[in-house]
Amino acid sequence: MLNSQQADALRELGNIGAAHAATTLSTMLMTNIEMEVPEIRVVDIGKVHEYVGDEPAALVIFQITGEVSGGGYVLLHIPKNSVVRLTNAMLGMTELERDLTEMDQSALLEIGNIMVSAFLDATATLLSIVMLPSPPSLVIDMPHAAFESILAAQDYTEFNQVVIFKTELKSDQYKIHSNLFLLPNRPMLDEIISMLENLMK
Repeated sequence: MLNSQQADALRELGNIGAAHAATTLSTMLMTNIEMEVPEIRVVDIGKVHEYVGDEPAALVIFQITGEVSGGGYVLLHIPKNSVVRLTNAMLGMTELERDLTEMDQSALLEIGNIMVSAFLDATATLLSIVMLPSPPSLVIDMPHAAFESILAAQDYTEFNQVVIFKTELKSDQYKIHSNLFLLPNRPMLDEIISMLENLMK
């Protein structure tokens, strides 16, 4: 589906976007955020659950709009225990064994908005186009269930594989782990690859 040159170009694109998102989170928490180089996987739709984990988590979901074919998504995935530590750090709370509240949910939407806007700004600047996030939606559930819902809403009738970009962000100070997933639909992926290939000419 992707040759090695296309995969390398996409990985670099994801690397730039994720680095900006990590810097934004680092500024919000006033701590160092470590980032893994984006991992690109071409995944059979039926096996997506193997790549997104199966512990309860919060997913802040954005549809990508702008000068690309609509339908692709960016997802901020944070396991529930990291959500508590993250919002505690943001809201000045300390209790670790607690249920998530409306205040946690509002903080997650705001954090997601800021990080994903930074991610899309950086990638769009590289491609010299406009990429904007839709208003976010928040799901607190098993992550594979949320991914399956997104895939079911897409037109994958002609394809049985999807491309997933996964970047891990973590703060040792607060013991926070999170992942950014870029989930382009096929038309958006083709457009991005074409733009990257033109850049490399």
